[in-house]
Amino acid sequence: MNLDPVQVMKGQSNPKDPTAAPVTASSNGDGKGAWEEKEEFDQGHLGLTTKPLLPKPENAVTIAVSSRVLFRTETEQKVYEQKGVEEYLRYQEEHENEPFAPGPAFSFVKALEAVNARLRELYPESEELFDIVLVTYNHAHVGVRLINTINHHNLFIERFCMTGGSSPIGYLKAWQTNLYLSADAEKVREALSEGIAAATMFMSNKLTEVSQTQLRVAFDGDAVLFSDESERIFKAQGLDGFFQHERDNEDILLDRGPLKDFLASLGKLQKKFYAKGHRLDCPIRTYLVTARSAASSGIRALKTLRAWGLETDEALFLAGAPKGPMLEKIRPHIYFDDQMFHVEGAAEMGTVAAHVPYGIAQKHPHKKSLNTGK
Repeated sequence: MNLDPVQVMKGQSNPKDPTAAPVTASSNGDGKGAWEEKEEFDQGHLGLTTKPLLPKPENAVTIAVSSRVLFRTETEQKVYEQKGVEEYLRYQEEHENEPFAPGPAFSFVKALEAVNARLRELYPESEELFDIVLVTYNHAHVGVRLINTINHHNLFIERFCMTGGSSPIGYLKAWQTNLYLSADAEKVREALSEGIAAATMFMSNKLTEVSQTQLRVAFDGDAVLFSDESERIFKAQGLDGFFQHERDNEDILLDRGPLKDFLASLGKLQKKFYAKGHRLDCPIRTYLVTARSAASSGIRALKTLRAWGLETDEALFLAGAPKGPMLEKIRPHIYFDDQMFHVEGAAEMGTVAAHVPYGIAQKHPHKKSLNTGK
């Protein structure tokens, strides 16, 4: 299966989970911006309906999402590529009252908002929430259509970053972004090089319906949560060498990977629910889905997470088996992997998967016999 960041989703699978909610897909973008603090005041005496207060950036878990993964913009992209920027801007203005359809990140963002609603119920004064920033290369001229689309889909996104073609990476650093999702693989690599957790999202031919009440995030292990150390050993010494290395280093922690801090930020919010007695019905659930085998190489991964003070709610050690069927069962809102082989396999089963272009696997193609963390 070939995935393209701007390929159109053609279908949608029929779910069996009665609690799940329909999702759709799209492509991506990036942007600029600055935090804007809005004066807070009580509008109750005016009879006005107020939206929830924005979280403060320093306390929030900031998720930057490009417009091309939040919404489907394939038609507009073709106008830009075939007719140029001026015709593109004219087209956007002419269609500014036509909302974009949901993209691959849409269900993820809706789940973030559902978690925020639960957090506000338990902690009305807390600023520890997900803060969603829409990032786009678009000129501000296109902002009207984006705002109309956000209102049409009843999303709560107040922070925009519209760079007019410039790189958004500097702005992401200034915001201390916890995760950046884009369709631009080059900008994702640039973000990772600057220490920002980031991944490239893709269109799929179908999308499985996902839960509306529980955010589910699944991670690969090596080169995602952990460094690519074990993958390097496998490339250099083969499978037997890898197993021996893991046994010899069982009590030596793996180095951190590019998404370790994002898992930590999810764990921080999970603990707020646990403190109120909501461990078993927590609206955030995390999964480790790795090709490592439990007996020969799983213990080091688990010891590393424990030493970091982190945990995943579920851990699946597949010993080289395909990940797609397991992900189809989990139905995560997003799955992160460093190898396109697994991203494509997940997408074939209807899972929204994101590629983390990090580590030695980016230089060497996947071997189907691989039985390490990848």
